[in-house]
Amino acid sequence: MKILVCITHVPDTTAKIAFTDNNKKFDSNGVQFIIGPYDDYALARAVELKEASGGTVTVLNIGTAETEPTIRKALAIGADDAIRINAEPTDSLFVARQIAEHAKNANYDLIMMGRESIDFNGGMVHGMVGEMLGIPAISPVMKLDIEGSTAKLAREIEGGKEYLELSLPFIAGCQEPIAEWKIPNMRGIMSARSKKLEVIEPVSAEVSAELEQFELPPAKGEVKMIDADNVEELVRLLKNEAKVI
Repeated sequence: MKILVCITHVPDTTAKIAFTDNNKKFDSNGVQFIIGPYDDYALARAVELKEASGGTVTVLNIGTAETEPTIRKALAIGADDAIRINAEPTDSLFVARQIAEHAKNANYDLIMMGRESIDFNGGMVHGMVGEMLGIPAISPVMKLDIEGSTAKLAREIEGGKEYLELSLPFIAGCQEPIAEWKIPNMRGIMSARSKKLEVIEPVSAEVSAELEQFELPPAKGEVKMIDADNVEELVRLLKNEAKVI
Protein backbone atom coordinates (compact mmCIF):
# COMPACT_ATOMS: atom_id res chain seq x y z
CA MET A 1 0.00 0.00 0.00
CA LYS A 2 1.26 3.44 -0.96
CA ILE A 3 0.44 6.13 1.60
CA LEU A 4 0.96 9.89 1.47
CA VAL A 5 0.94 11.78 4.76
CA CYS A 6 0.74 15.58 4.56
CA ILE A 7 2.31 17.32 7.55
CA THR A 8 2.38 20.90 8.76
CA HIS A 9 5.22 22.82 10.41
CA VAL A 10 3.64 24.70 13.31
CA PRO A 11 4.68 26.45 16.53
CA ASP A 12 4.81 24.30 19.64
CA THR A 13 1.59 24.63 21.62
CA THR A 14 3.59 26.00 24.57
CA ALA A 15 5.30 28.73 22.51
CA LYS A 16 4.76 32.38 23.35
CA ILE A 17 3.27 34.03 20.28
CA ALA A 18 4.16 37.53 19.10
CA PHE A 19 3.84 39.54 15.89
CA THR A 20 5.93 42.12 14.05
CA ASP A 21 5.52 44.53 11.14
CA ASN A 22 2.42 46.20 12.57
CA ASN A 23 0.93 42.80 13.49
CA LYS A 24 1.10 41.58 9.89
CA LYS A 25 3.87 39.02 10.35
CA PHE A 26 4.35 36.16 12.80
CA ASP A 27 7.54 36.54 14.86
CA SER A 28 9.29 33.17 14.72
CA ASN A 29 12.32 34.22 16.79
CA GLY A 30 12.86 31.79 19.64
CA VAL A 31 9.84 29.67 18.68
CA GLN A 32 10.12 25.87 18.64
CA PHE A 33 8.36 24.27 15.68
CA ILE A 34 6.81 20.80 15.61
CA ILE A 35 4.78 18.48 13.38
CA GLY A 36 1.14 19.50 13.67
CA PRO A 37 -0.36 17.34 16.47
CA TYR A 38 -3.22 16.05 14.31
CA ASP A 39 -0.71 15.29 11.54
CA ASP A 40 1.29 13.34 14.13
CA TYR A 41 -1.71 11.06 14.65
CA ALA A 42 -2.05 10.57 10.90
CA LEU A 43 1.63 9.73 10.54
CA ALA A 44 1.59 7.30 13.46
CA ARG A 45 -1.37 5.40 11.99
CA ALA A 46 0.21 5.37 8.53
CA VAL A 47 3.37 3.79 9.96
CA GLU A 48 1.26 1.20 11.78
CA LEU A 49 -0.58 0.31 8.57
CA LYS A 50 2.71 -0.04 6.72
CA GLU A 51 4.17 -2.26 9.42
CA ALA A 52 1.07 -4.46 9.41
CA SER A 53 0.54 -4.84 5.66
CA GLY A 54 3.68 -3.60 3.93
CA GLY A 55 4.02 -0.71 1.55
CA THR A 56 5.54 2.75 1.79
CA VAL A 57 4.85 6.00 3.61
CA THR A 58 5.80 9.30 2.01
CA VAL A 59 5.51 12.57 3.91
CA LEU A 60 4.81 15.83 2.15
CA ASN A 61 5.17 19.38 3.43
CA ILE A 62 4.62 22.72 1.75
CA GLY A 63 7.22 25.06 3.17
CA THR A 64 10.61 26.68 2.90
CA ALA A 65 13.94 25.14 3.91
CA GLU A 66 13.18 26.02 7.55
CA THR A 67 10.72 23.10 7.69
CA GLU A 68 13.29 20.41 6.91
CA PRO A 69 14.09 19.56 10.59
CA THR A 70 10.38 18.87 11.07
CA ILE A 71 10.33 16.69 7.95
CA ARG A 72 13.39 14.77 9.20
CA LYS A 73 11.54 14.07 12.44
CA ALA A 74 8.72 12.53 10.40
CA LEU A 75 11.28 10.35 8.63
CA ALA A 76 12.71 9.33 12.01
CA ILE A 77 9.23 8.28 13.17
CA GLY A 78 8.98 5.83 10.29
CA ALA A 79 8.22 7.46 6.95
CA ASP A 80 10.26 6.06 4.05
CA ASP A 81 10.88 9.25 2.10
CA ALA A 82 9.77 12.87 1.97
CA ILE A 83 8.85 15.66 -0.40
CA ARG A 84 9.06 19.35 0.34
CA ILE A 85 7.21 21.67 -2.01
CA ASN A 86 9.32 24.81 -1.90
CA ALA A 87 6.71 27.46 -1.15
CA GLU A 88 5.25 29.48 1.70
CA PRO A 89 1.81 28.01 2.55
CA THR A 90 -0.27 31.13 2.03
CA ASP A 91 -3.81 29.76 2.35
CA SER A 92 -5.80 26.51 2.33
CA LEU A 93 -6.59 26.60 -1.39
CA PHE A 94 -2.95 27.13 -2.34
CA VAL A 95 -1.86 24.24 -0.10
CA ALA A 96 -4.59 21.97 -1.47
CA ARG A 97 -3.60 22.79 -5.04
CA GLN A 98 0.03 21.81 -4.37
CA ILE A 99 -0.95 18.51 -2.72
CA ALA A 100 -3.40 17.61 -5.48
CA GLU A 101 -0.95 18.44 -8.25
CA HIS A 102 1.66 16.14 -6.75
CA ALA A 103 -0.79 13.35 -5.94
CA LYS A 104 -2.75 13.23 -9.18
CA ASN A 105 -0.18 11.06 -11.00
CA ALA A 106 1.48 9.40 -8.00
CA ASN A 107 -1.15 6.65 -7.55
CA TYR A 108 -1.40 6.81 -3.76
CA ASP A 109 -3.79 4.30 -2.20
CA LEU A 110 -4.42 6.54 0.78
CA ILE A 111 -3.77 10.21 1.60
CA MET A 112 -3.70 11.11 5.27
CA MET A 113 -3.39 14.41 7.11
CA GLY A 114 -4.53 16.02 10.32
CA ARG A 115 -8.11 17.18 10.65
CA GLU A 116 -6.71 20.74 10.75
CA SER A 117 -3.48 22.60 11.37
CA ILE A 118 -3.16 24.19 14.81
CA ASP A 119 -1.89 27.54 13.52
CA PHE A 120 -4.86 28.50 11.31
CA ASN A 121 -7.38 25.77 12.28
CA GLY A 122 -9.08 25.95 8.89
CA GLY A 123 -9.91 22.26 8.52
CA MET A 124 -10.51 22.67 4.78
CA VAL A 125 -7.52 21.20 2.97
CA HIS A 126 -8.60 17.53 2.94
CA GLY A 127 -11.98 18.40 1.43
CA MET A 128 -10.42 20.63 -1.22
CA VAL A 129 -7.86 17.97 -2.21
CA GLY A 130 -10.61 15.37 -2.44
CA GLU A 131 -12.61 17.61 -4.76
CA MET A 132 -9.57 18.31 -6.95
CA LEU A 133 -8.70 14.62 -7.22
CA GLY A 134 -12.27 13.39 -7.49
CA ILE A 135 -12.01 11.01 -4.51
CA PRO A 136 -13.81 10.93 -1.14
CA ALA A 137 -12.49 12.98 1.78
CA ILE A 138 -13.55 11.95 5.29
CA SER A 139 -12.89 13.93 8.49
CA PRO A 140 -12.42 13.74 11.41
CA VAL A 141 -11.35 10.08 11.31
CA MET A 142 -10.88 8.53 14.75
CA LYS A 143 -10.35 4.90 13.71
CA LEU A 144 -9.00 3.46 10.47
CA ASP A 145 -8.44 -0.15 9.40
CA ILE A 146 -7.57 -1.41 5.93
CA GLU A 147 -8.63 -4.82 4.61
CA GLY A 148 -7.38 -5.31 1.06
CA SER A 149 -8.77 -2.42 -0.96
CA THR A 150 -11.47 -1.58 1.60
CA ALA A 151 -11.21 0.87 4.48
CA LYS A 152 -13.29 0.63 7.64
CA LEU A 153 -13.34 3.77 9.71
CA ALA A 154 -15.11 5.70 12.41
CA ARG A 155 -15.47 9.43 12.49
CA GLU A 156 -16.79 11.89 15.01
CA ILE A 157 -20.13 13.52 14.33
CA GLU A 158 -22.31 15.74 16.48
CA GLY A 159 -23.63 13.65 19.32
CA GLY A 160 -21.78 10.44 18.51
CA LYS A 161 -19.77 8.40 16.00
CA GLU A 162 -20.39 7.34 12.43
CA TYR A 163 -19.01 4.06 11.05
CA LEU A 164 -18.14 3.95 7.36
CA GLU A 165 -16.79 1.49 4.82
CA LEU A 166 -15.36 2.62 1.50
CA SER A 167 -12.91 1.65 -1.21
CA LEU A 168 -9.43 3.04 -1.66
CA PRO A 169 -8.27 5.61 -2.58
CA PHE A 170 -9.60 8.33 -0.32
CA ILE A 171 -8.40 11.13 1.96
CA ALA A 172 -8.55 10.94 5.75
CA GLY A 173 -8.41 13.96 8.03
CA CYS A 174 -7.25 12.37 11.29
CA GLN A 175 -7.54 13.02 15.00
CA GLU A 176 -7.06 11.12 18.25
CA PRO A 177 -7.51 8.29 19.13
CA ILE A 178 -6.66 6.91 15.66
CA ALA A 179 -3.17 6.06 16.97
CA GLU A 180 -0.76 6.96 19.74
CA TRP A 181 2.01 9.41 18.98
CA LYS A 182 5.32 7.81 18.12
CA ILE A 183 8.58 9.18 19.54
CA PRO A 184 11.64 8.77 17.31
CA ASN A 185 14.21 6.35 18.71
CA MET A 186 17.95 6.61 18.11
CA ARG A 187 17.86 4.12 15.24
CA GLY A 188 15.10 6.12 13.56
CA ILE A 189 16.96 9.40 14.04
CA MET A 190 20.13 7.98 12.52
CA SER A 191 18.33 6.38 9.55
CA ALA A 192 16.41 9.59 8.84
CA ARG A 193 19.65 11.30 7.86
CA SER A 194 20.06 9.09 4.81
CA LYS A 195 16.41 8.91 3.71
CA LYS A 196 15.47 10.75 0.54
CA LEU A 197 14.06 14.26 0.89
CA GLU A 198 13.08 15.61 -2.51
CA VAL A 199 12.52 19.33 -3.03
CA ILE A 200 10.19 20.34 -5.86
CA GLU A 201 8.96 23.70 -7.00
CA PRO A 202 5.29 24.65 -6.59
CA VAL A 203 2.80 24.83 -9.39
CA SER A 204 1.29 28.19 -10.19
CA ALA A 205 -1.83 28.74 -8.09
CA GLU A 206 -3.91 31.79 -7.40
CA VAL A 207 -3.75 33.07 -3.83
CA SER A 208 -7.37 33.52 -2.79
CA ALA A 209 -6.86 35.08 0.65
CA GLU A 210 -4.66 37.91 1.85
CA LEU A 211 -3.60 38.38 5.45
CA GLU A 212 -4.46 41.81 6.81
CA GLN A 213 -3.53 41.59 10.48
CA PHE A 214 -2.94 39.27 13.41
CA GLU A 215 -4.55 39.98 16.75
CA LEU A 216 -3.92 38.31 20.09
CA PRO A 217 -6.95 37.40 22.20
CA PRO A 218 -7.68 39.79 25.08
CA ALA A 219 -5.92 39.06 28.33
CA LYS A 220 -7.93 37.11 30.85
CA GLY A 221 -9.59 39.27 33.49
CA GLU A 222 -9.43 38.77 37.21
CA VAL A 223 -11.56 36.08 38.79
CA LYS A 224 -14.61 37.42 40.57
CA MET A 225 -15.86 35.52 43.58
CA ILE A 226 -19.61 35.63 44.15
CA ASP A 227 -21.26 34.58 47.36
CA ALA A 228 -23.18 31.35 46.88
CA ASP A 229 -26.38 33.00 48.13
CA ASN A 230 -26.08 36.03 45.83
CA VAL A 231 -27.74 34.56 42.73
CA GLU A 232 -28.93 37.94 41.46
CA GLU A 233 -25.38 39.29 41.29
CA LEU A 234 -24.21 36.17 39.47
CA VAL A 235 -26.96 36.52 36.88
CA ARG A 236 -26.20 40.23 36.44
CA LEU A 237 -22.50 39.55 35.78
CA LEU A 238 -23.21 36.69 33.37
CA LYS A 239 -25.67 38.85 31.46
CA ASN A 240 -23.98 42.27 31.44
CA GLU A 241 -20.26 41.50 31.64
CA ALA A 242 -19.69 37.96 30.41
CA LYS A 243 -22.65 38.29 28.01
CA VAL A 244 -23.28 34.56 27.98
CA ILE A 245 -26.98 34.73 28.86
